[in-house]
Amino acid sequence: MTPEEFIRAYEKALASQDWSRVEPLVHNDACVTFSSGTVHKGRDAVKAAFEKNFSLIKDEEYSITNVHWVVKSETTAVYLFDFQWSGIIKDKPASGGGRGTSVLVNENNRWHLLVEHLGPKPP
Repeated sequence: MTPEEFIRAYEKALASQDWSRVEPLVHNDACVTFSSGTVHKGRDAVKAAFEKNFSLIKDEEYSITNVHWVVKSETTAVYLFDFQWSGIIKDKPASGGGRGTSVLVNENNRWHLLVEHLGPKPP
């Protein structure tokens, strides 16, 4: 899998709202910061945060666009991106999006998300 293929697999896994599809892509030591400012350190904390979102947002659609590679080597990849989501929260349409930065590491020929930092789009 290339870093580009990782992004597509990660995007599809998140849109599935199924942690079992996301988990193989997340490093044990992952650290994810949501656009709300909450920080989740370690795969168990990331799992809890993602599963909470999955349970709150029904029929979610998630997309990653405008990827900009900062660094891409055989062992590390860093990219900036825009993200967009939409779904149903408490029976009402909801959506959001912003910009993100992710760090991937390649261990044993498998790419994993090590860091993801999500934030709002600038005004």
